[in-house]
Amino acid sequence: MNGKFNILYLIAFFLLTFQFVMAQANENLPYYEIPAYPEKYNACTVTARVIDGLGFRYYWATEGLRPEDLDFKPSQDARTTKETLDHIYGLVNVVANAVKQVPNTGDLPALTFAEQRRQTLLLLKETSDMLKASKPKQMKRFKMIFQREGSSTEYPFWNELNGPLSDALWHVGQVVSFRRSSGNPFNSKASVLQGKLRE
Repeated sequence: MNGKFNILYLIAFFLLTFQFVMAQANENLPYYEIPAYPEKYNACTVTARVIDGLGFRYYWATEGLRPEDLDFKPSQDARTTKETLDHIYGLVNVVANAVKQVPNTGDLPALTFAEQRRQTLLLLKETSDMLKASKPKQMKRFKMIFQREGSSTEYPFWNELNGPLSDALWHVGQVVSFRRSSGNPFNSKASVLQGKLRE
């Protein structure tokens, strides 16, 4: 009896420790809440705010996803949730690379879900911060460049807005829908209007 109690106690201790560590890790990730809005409206700050909105939605769309949620797909021909998150990660890299003025080569490392979630959130925050620190006239420099097999294709930042950035928002909505279908709905207290959890 005493041995069983000790084992149960150890299991409970490790579970609580794991939950605490996960909570600490999440606290260190950006977009638990949306940051304060900039003081000025300009091309850079408005784009940064849209990225912040994406970051907040992504944070809560991916918070608490289980393996069965990641494997879910609504039909045989559809992407799984994890494949959709892989696509979002690629889109976020394209947006970030434009602001960093780095070409896209299509080379992204294979990451676990936790690593990819962290990298996506950090990249969104970094991109938003860079835009907030930029001057509006710099927007012309933030070109979307694709380099593959010796060829290069270039687009102005306008295409970034209606392309990868809008597409990432679209796919985050799919993740929310998929997780509802797999029995693990989005946290209803996450207010996308207020950018924080409702009390």
